[in-house]
Amino acid sequence: MGEMDRQIDGFDRKILDIMAVEGRISVTELARRIGLSKSPTQARLKRLEDQGIIQGYTALFDPIRLGRDHVAFVEVKLTDTREAALAAFNKAVIQVPEVEQCHLIAGAFDYLLKVRTAGMPGYRAVLAERISTLPNVANTSTYVAMQTVKEEGLAPL
Repeated sequence: MGEMDRQIDGFDRKILDIMAVEGRISVTELARRIGLSKSPTQARLKRLEDQGIIQGYTALFDPIRLGRDHVAFVEVKLTDTREAALAAFNKAVIQVPEVEQCHLIAGAFDYLLKVRTAGMPGYRAVLAERISTLPNVANTSTYVAMQTVKEEGLAPL
């Protein structure tokens, strides 16, 4: 059991499970569903936020309806994997809005990116003008998603 697990009790887990699916639920309704009154529920929410367990609240958008229907996964191999090179890449990739996810990978390549754009021409421009010019990029390999079968946020606890 990790350090964070000891700080999260059954009520906190219920709060997180509900909030993962219904982020706009009222505190009154949340309190009713977890079996506490409103004040302790608010205090628990604030503590979970202050501890960084709840990092924020966002709206989920349908990328297809917004014209961003092209998803590509990009393997990135760097020329240098010392700490300074990784830090430079990390800092720069965060600034590319089309990169939805970036993961440092243990394997045959260094990073795996999830990139979402409006079609192949948009992706080609992002690859050529942004991703390929990131610090220390040696080469990339692209895998285009044909269909998204499952795409969700963090699963409830």
